[in-house]
Parts: sequence; structure tokens; C-alpha cells
Amino acid sequence: MRNFIKIIVALTLSSFSSAAIGQETSLDALLDIVRQGKVNETEEYRQREAEFREAKDRQSGLRTEAQTAQRAEERRSDRLEAQFASNDDKLTELEQEFTNELGALKEVLGVLQLVSGDTRSRLESSLTSTQFEGREEFITTLIQKTSSGTQLPSIEEIERLWYEVQREMTEQGRVVTFDRAVKLNDGSEVVVPVTRVGVFNIAMDGKYLKYEQGLVAELDSQPESRFMDSATGLQNSTSGFAAFGLDPSRGSILALLIQRPGFEERIEQGGTIGNLIIAVGGIGILLFLERVIFLSLASGKVKAQIRSETINENNPLGRVLAVHEANRGTDVETLELKIDEAILKEMPPLERFLTMIKLISAIAPLMGLLGTVTGMIETFQAMTLFGTGDPQVMAGGISAALMTTVLGICVALPMLFLHSLVNGMSQRIVHTIEEQSAGIIAVHAEQRGSK
Repeated sequence: MRNFIKIIVALTLSSFSSAAIGQETSLDALLDIVRQGKVNETEEYRQREAEFREAKDRQSGLRTEAQTAQRAEERRSDRLEAQFASNDDKLTELEQEFTNELGALKEVLGVLQLVSGDTRSRLESSLTSTQFEGREEFITTLIQKTSSGTQLPSIEEIERLWYEVQREMTEQGRVVTFDRAVKLNDGSEVVVPVTRVGVFNIAMDGKYLKYEQGLVAELDSQPESRFMDSATGLQNSTSGFAAFGLDPSRGSILALLIQRPGFEERIEQGGTIGNLIIAVGGIGILLFLERVIFLSLASGKVKAQIRSETINENNPLGRVLAVHEANRGTDVETLELKIDEAILKEMPPLERFLTMIKLISAIAPLMGLLGTVTGMIETFQAMTLFGTGDPQVMAGGISAALMTTVLGICVALPMLFLHSLVNGMSQRIVHTIEEQSAGIIAVHAEQRGSK
């Protein structure tokens, strides 16, 4: 036991001594490291200091060079400014000398520039440009020369300007046909013969064309057929005079003319009420035709019955006469009642549909008025929503609204006339029957009185 304790004590002492020795070794190593690092830092600082001193010396030299260059450039700038001032004075003198040399020619150039500009604007929109192309480029070059102040146009250029003005005046009175590319409404482009009437109109195959921005194109819609026929006649004529619908405003009147709605467009403006008015008018015409046929046949049969001694019951008068034949033995009062009854039976077929025709003539204007009122309401609602900035749109809406009234009146006026016609035919037949009936009663009364 004692030996075991001794061993433990000996091991403990040996471990403490080893730790002390190791700690001493570590401190020495750390001291060496610190000493070495301080040496390295000192060397690095010396190197940086040397570099800074070298850079300072170099920058001092660069600054000296920059100051020298700056002074040189300042001297050069002074020389250039002096030269610029001298050149400016010289340029002013030359411009004054140039102006003095021009003299009255300067006014001529001003007039030439004014004439060139006016001519170019005319040629750009002139129909003669469809036949003579490339004139605008020449005139543009001439304008640039006259306005530059440093160039003078040549005699040839001035003479060509005069020639183009004279040619434009001459072509205004000519009617010529030539081949030209034309853009159709379907987007295709074809080369066809076109006829130019001065500077007013241009036509192709009986159709009017338009010229805008160097392009000849077909109009979106054509004017009335009589104008198109005149265009066809002009193209087919070879000599002499030919009638042609000429637009002296060079297309302005034609553009307004084709914007005017046609018959079908007017009908479409009437809308649903307009279609109903047309339908009612169609019904009225059918009823009128039925009445005309029926009353014409009845009138013919009545006239034939008057000329015939034989009673035929295929007509109103024959059926009334048949009543007389069936009641020859009765007294006058009874016969008169019988004949009046027969006449009353014949009245409905003769007056059938007459009231309907008259009613149509009365309701058609009222339907038109209804359509106008509804159209005006829609127009004013649109004005409330979008304002009244465009009077043309407002006028177009009111015009479309009034179309139903026009349709109603167009239906009512003929219906009144047709009703008067068929009513007269019916009344003549009734009058004939009554006249013949009165004669029959008178004869019957005379015969009864003689007995």
C-alpha cells in the first residue's frame, strides 16, 4: 500500500515538471514569432515609404509637364481665337461683297424661290403628275439652291422651271389616255389605260379614280350611273365632243357626291320601323291590285249584263235582277225591300279591303313619326354621352331619324291615291246597280198600277 502511494506521488511530480518545461518552450517560440513579425513590418514600411517618395518625385515632374502643356494650349487657343475673329470679319466682308455683287439678282432669286415653291405645291396635287413623274424632285433641288445663299441656279434649270409651268398650263386643256398603274379596292394593282380630263378628273373603264400622294386608286364608291356612263362614253370616243361629268373643283365635289347615301343606304337608315313601313306599303299595294282586278272584272260583267237580255248571276247586277225575277208577283214595297236586301249583300264584296287601304294611308305617317322620335332620342342620348363636338355626326343622326318620316309619307301619299281609285271603281258599280234597281222598281210599280 505504501509502495502504491509512493508510485502515485512520483508520477504526479514528474507530470508537473514536464508541463513546466513545455510551457517555457511555448513562450520562447511565441517571443521569436513576435520579434520576426516586427522585423518584417519594419521592412515593409521602409519599402512603402520608398515607393511614396519615388511617386512624389514622379508626380512633381508630371505636374510640371502638365503646366507646360497648359501654357502651350493657352497660347494656341489665343492664336485660334484671333484667327477665328479674323476669319469672321473676313466672312462678313465676303458676304457683304456677295450681297453687293448680287444686287437686283437677289430679288430675282427670291421671286424664283417663291414661284418654285408654288409650282411644286401645285404639281404635287395635280393630275398631270400621273402622266409626268419626277418633276417635284427637280423643283425641290432648285428651291434648295435658291434658298442656300451660296449657290446660283443655272440658266437650264430656270428654263426648265418655265417649261414645267407652261406644260402644266397646256395640259389643263387636254384630254389624253395613257397607261398607268391603278390600285383597286381589293388591294391589287393593275396597269390599265386611264383617261385624264385636264387637271379635273381621271377615269378608267367607266369609273372615276383619285390621285393622292403619287398613287392612282379607285374610289371607294362611285357616283350615279349617269356619270359613270359619261365616263365610259368619253373613253370610247375617238374624236369630236363627248359629254362627261366634270368636277371643276378637282375632286372636292365628287368626294362629297359619293358620300351621299344611296337608295339602299337610305332604306337601311330607316331601321326596323322603316322596314315595317315598307312592308305595310307592300301589303297595301297587294290589296290594291286585288281590288283593281276584282272590280275590273265585276265592272265588265255588269256592263255585259246591262247589254244582255238574259240574266246571268255571275255578276252583282245579275243577282239583283234574279231577285226581281223571283218576286215578280209581289207588291212594290216588298220588291223594293227584297232588292235593297240584295244590294246590301253585294256591297261587302265590292267594298272589301277599301277600309284597310285607307287605314294604311293613315298609319304609315304615324309609324314614320314614331321612327323619327325614337331616332331623335337615340341621337340626343349619343350627344349626351359623347358631346356635340362634331356637328356632322349630329346632323347625320338627325337625317337618319327623319328617314322613317320620309318613308311613311312615301307610303301614305300613293295609298291615298290608290284608295281613291279603287273606291271610285266600287262606287260606280254600286251606283250602276242602284240605278238599274230603281228602274226595275219603277217598271214593276207601273205594271202593278196598270193592272
